[in-house]
Parts: sequence; C-alpha cells; structure tokens
Amino acid sequence: MSVTTQSTVTAEREGELLASVPTGLLINGEWRPAASGKTFDVEDPSTGKVLLSIADAGAEDGMAALDAAAAAQESWAKVPPRERGEILRRAFELVTERAEDFALLMTLEMGKPLAEARGEVTYGAEFLRWFSEEAVRAFGRYSVSPDGKSRLLVTKKPVGPCLLITPWNFPLAMATRKIAPAVAAGCTMVLKSANLTPLTSQLFAAVMQEAGLPAGVLNVIPTSTAGATTGPLIKDARLRKLSFTGSTEVGRRLLSDASETVLRTSMELGGNAPFVVFEDADIDAAVAGAMLAKLRNMGEACTAANRFIVHESVADEFAEKFAAKMAEMTTARGTEPESKVGPLIDAKSRDKVHELVTDALASGAKAVVGGAPVDGAGYFYQPTILKGVTEGTRILSEEIFGPVAPIITFGTEDEAIRLANNTEYGLVAYVFTKDLNRGIRMGERLETGMLGLNAGVVSNAAAPFGGVKQSGLGREGGLEGIEEYLYTQYIGIADPYAG
Repeated sequence: MSVTTQSTVTAEREGELLASVPTGLLINGEWRPAASGKTFDVEDPSTGKVLLSIADAGAEDGMAALDAAAAAQESWAKVPPRERGEILRRAFELVTERAEDFALLMTLEMGKPLAEARGEVTYGAEFLRWFSEEAVRAFGRYSVSPDGKSRLLVTKKPVGPCLLITPWNFPLAMATRKIAPAVAAGCTMVLKSANLTPLTSQLFAAVMQEAGLPAGVLNVIPTSTAGATTGPLIKDARLRKLSFTGSTEVGRRLLSDASETVLRTSMELGGNAPFVVFEDADIDAAVAGAMLAKLRNMGEACTAANRFIVHESVADEFAEKFAAKMAEMTTARGTEPESKVGPLIDAKSRDKVHELVTDALASGAKAVVGGAPVDGAGYFYQPTILKGVTEGTRILSEEIFGPVAPIITFGTEDEAIRLANNTEYGLVAYVFTKDLNRGIRMGERLETGMLGLNAGVVSNAAAPFGGVKQSGLGREGGLEGIEEYLYTQYIGIADPYAG
C-alpha cells in the first residue's frame, strides 16, 4: 500500500495500513514468529486500545538474529561502497514515496500529531540520503614515515555485527540514524526496537528489504523482555558494537555489561536542556524558539528544553507571550485536524509529569497555564508553564518528558551559565541573545554537546548529534556518524627503495 498525498484519516485507512505491517521477527531475511510463539500488544496512546499484536522475541530469537548477522558480515563487508550507498538511496526514495504511511503509523503508535510525524519522516529519511553519500567517503590515507624508512597505510574497516537499541519517541528517525551509517560502513545489525512503538521499525525493515538489502544484514527482534533477549548478545564475542538511545539509567547498565567484552559503544542518553533568554533577546523569536524546543514530540524528546532560564528584566514579558502561545495548543488524537499536542506515551509517563508539576507547585511555583492531566481517554497532559520556580526544585533536575515549561530567572551572565551547567546532563542547550560575542562565550562556557543559538531546533542529519557528561558517548549523523561504525587499521610497509 502506498499513499503519497495527504488524505483524510479514516478507520478504514488505519486498518489497511496496520494490515500492511509485518508482525513477525525479521531473521536472516525471513519474517517468522517468536520461537516461544508469544506475542505482545502495541497500544494507541490516544485511546489505550490495541493496534496490533506482534511477535515477542526471546533469548533464542536474539541469538538466532546474531547468528544471521555474524554469518552475513564477511560477505556484506565486501560489497562495494557504491552498492551499499545505492541501497540506502533506494530506501530513501521508498520512504519518501510512503511518507503518509510512515507518518500515520507513527501517529497511531506514538501519538504525535500527523503534521509533526510528517516532519519526522523527512528528518528520518534524510539519514538514508546522507549516509548513501558518505558510504563512498570512508577514506584512509597513505604517507611516508617521518624517517623515510617505511610507508604508513591507514584504512577504515567495518567494526562488525552491531546491536542497535532504539527508543520509542522517534520510531523512524532513531532507526534510520543508526541503520543508515551501519549499512554505509558495511556492518550487519540486530535491531531491538522499543516495545512501545515497534511498528514503524517493522515497516521500515520491510522497506529495506525492498530496497535490496541482503538477508542477514538487518535483523529485527521486537521484544517485551529487553534485558533477557539482548543480554546474551552483549556477552557474545561475535558482537562488536552496541548503539543505544534511551535513558541514562539504562545506559549505565549497558555500559557496565559492555565492559565485559570491551564492546565498542555509542550512547545517546538523557538530557536536561537549558533554554537561556538574555535581556537583549528578540522576545518574540525566543518564544517561537521555545515552542519548538518544548513542544516537539509533546516534550518527549531528549533535546526538549527542560529549564527556561530567563533574565529577570524580561521574564514577565517572556512568560506572558509564551503562555499565550501555549494556551492556543489543542490536545487531541494526532489524526484529528485540530491536534497540536498529542498524548504522552503511557499512563506511567503522564503520572511522572504530573508528579513533577505537583512538586513544583507545592514548592511555590505558579501555573501560568495548564498544570493538570486532560480528562478522558488517552494519556493527554495540558501544555503547562510554571513561573516562580526556585532552584533545587525537582522539576529543574529531572528530565520532564512532557509539555511542561518551568521558568527560573537570573541576573548576570555568570549566573545564567552556573544555572545552565548545574546538571549531570549535557546534551543540548539553547541561547537567545542579539550579542554575537555573548553567544560565542556561551558556546565556549556551556557544558553541552550541541547548542542552538537563536534557534529552537538543532537536529540535522548533516550535523553530529550527541552530548557530554552523562548525556552519552559518541556522535550520530554528520561526518562523524559513520566513524562510529568503522575502526582504523594501520599497515606498516617496508621501505620500497631499500635493498
């Protein structure tokens, strides 16, 4: 089924799309049931109703997937880079052709409004196009040794079979951001998709098959028992790389497990992004940036602005204008034309958000707008702005993952930097100022892997995505992205002029 134009979403349309999604495990090029025969349900967070039941992988299935990846590695590594790039290019074109299918599927299983889901399709597909071009640019080098007595040949080789673990919040983009560079580098893969939103990965894997990816190169094992299924793989010497996107808590455990075999790792973990507004900022532009940085994905993003650090002289103006924009946001199922804010992923997530808001209010903050769950079906939460939040409040130290914006004020640049850096995380920061020198100073002094300067969105397939401190290790995207899937080999060659 292929739909390339935006159309009215009907129950029939939803049913046809869901019927096209593979529900098995993809192992060695074949879709098959779990060895145990078990399945698990995938729910629509806007209604709580089951969308589909899919195969529930166990340890036996995980090992079968690694067997397939290990068996395919040698032949896949020998495939010419141009050919690997062409597979990615075809995948880009197929995803683009089926943009409406992917957008609707993400809206159904994750909840984001259709307009936002379409944006993720564009973003996610771009990793396929970007790395289709990078596949032929994994260069090494040749040089003469400093003493002239030998030659130095440096090559880049695929690291080998990879375990890719993706989160639930960006079902397509987080898969393409890992799969595309692995394909480009010549690595085989086992993908463990998030059990809350596995359907998009299922459909994408089918598209990769259609694009010509050989059997065994990509294996997909959705599971409700992640640790039991992937734990044995991490201990297996054939696995050479682990790429994980998710919480810092889980990342720490995976790093510990990976240490046993000195497994190469990439970790894109939690965030607690500061959004700093100086007194000279264009307040309207800052508010527009704040809406993007806060409400993208209903705030369920590691890049979401978590702490709004606003100069005391403009705090009231900023809060008033920000609140007016937030009040305009309609919460509704993502398929509804009026939807601007979809549901949170599940009841547990909504309860955590409300717990943080309740704690902030009890500590003296005031809800300028919102501040409570939305009554009715689904896991909706009101877009919320909290003013008068004080330092030390939980909401400033914990990742909110919801449409809630706490505002704290500052008086000096040094104070703003202290507040912004006062976190164990360091993924992204946002700064709004008209002073270029100040912007440069903030870039140099903020402890962050990425900075949005007068911009509320930084994600781009051509840019290196990643953080510092407890926000992770490694980079995804950009020129650096493919390096995560390559290792450097040095070959010393005897002096060709000797004897």
